Amino acid sequence: MHRIIVALAALLLGQTVAAQTSYEKGRYLAAAADCVACHTAVNGRPFIGGRPFHTPFGTLYSTNITPDEKTGIGNYTLADFRASMHRGKGVHGNLYPAMPYTSYYLVSEEDIEALYDYFMQLPPVEYTAPRNQLMFPANLRFGLTFWNWIFFDREPLAQPQGKSPEWQRGNYLVNALGHCGECHTPRNFAQAMRRDRHFAGNLLEGWDAVDIRPRALLRQGWDREHLRQLFTTGASDRGTAFGEMFRVVEHSLSHLSGDDINAIITYLLDGSDETSRVEGQPELAAERYAQGRADFVAYCAGCHGREGRGIVLDFAPPMDGNAGIRGQSPYNTIAVILRGLPAQRMDRNNARAGMQGFHRELDDARVAALVNFMRTAWGGSKDEVKVQEVAEIRHQLQEHGYLEAAQ
Repeated sequence: MHRIIVALAALLLGQTVAAQTSYEKGRYLAAAADCVACHTAVNGRPFIGGRPFHTPFGTLYSTNITPDEKTGIGNYTLADFRASMHRGKGVHGNLYPAMPYTSYYLVSEEDIEALYDYFMQLPPVEYTAPRNQLMFPANLRFGLTFWNWIFFDREPLAQPQGKSPEWQRGNYLVNALGHCGECHTPRNFAQAMRRDRHFAGNLLEGWDAVDIRPRALLRQGWDREHLRQLFTTGASDRGTAFGEMFRVVEHSLSHLSGDDINAIITYLLDGSDETSRVEGQPELAAERYAQGRADFVAYCAGCHGREGRGIVLDFAPPMDGNAGIRGQSPYNTIAVILRGLPAQRMDRNNARAGMQGFHRELDDARVAALVNFMRTAWGGSKDEVKVQEVAEIRHQLQEHGYLEAAQ
């Protein structure tokens, strides 16, 4: 009898440990998949939904994914959960591809099960997100059947031979769980990802989700150490994370293991760490763009230093060597000047001051001169930003309310 009791106790203990292990794995995978960022409204409870997503077809709101049986996913079976993740099929119909099933279909069956175990053990919260506000015919969910048929590419994850296990792990984290392409890939007229331009960059919520292909990252000055700093703390002297990328760092990347961060970096840089040499020309920039230099001293130097080397990284990054200044597109540099940046806090020991927008103080010509001064002085750019380009970006930001929000 004693042996039977001991055996039963060992069996029950093993089941408990297995359940805990599955839960902990699911919690880690949920962080890697950045679920909380999309399913949490500003100042809202985690995972209950309600965050708005502005699309060309109207506004979508993320849903409640706690195990509440009335308003969440409490009635989902594992098969239901798998269908939503892999095929975009919810229990009430097709899901809009703002839920990134077009990347999550690559998530392994084992990881799907662990994620399901985790979500089903969360505290259930009764909450119904606001109704979607979509124009016709986007408000008809059955139409997504045709969208999926035309645009949902179910190609398996490419696993080229000759790549290291670390590269392959990064491939899975970036393309499946991390679904990085959903933000960093341009969209077509139907808002489907353009697979021929994978990771080439995309405008999102008034920011440029930049080109993250290896050559572009190296051109911007990103190497392993600077990417590691960015992914774990949100800041490096190559630049800081802002907009949606800050939420990704805060809720996802900063919670990953060192091995997984290294795997992501290995994949993104494709094994290379030779950044492009960029020769800035500060003297030429000051001579050619005198007004831009004067405005930099007046509006920017107090935080970024008169010579663009920054003052304190936690306060403001340097402009000399800044990835945004070195990048091919000037969009984010222009947008930051016009709309500013909010203060950001990862935790009590990791916070950065906000930056006011200057859309009232600086007209299009002065913004163009300021951007050209910085890109010539510290970015090695030979392409001049035109006044009309600034005007178009200002109009886009104004039209979508991003300049009013910065006031």
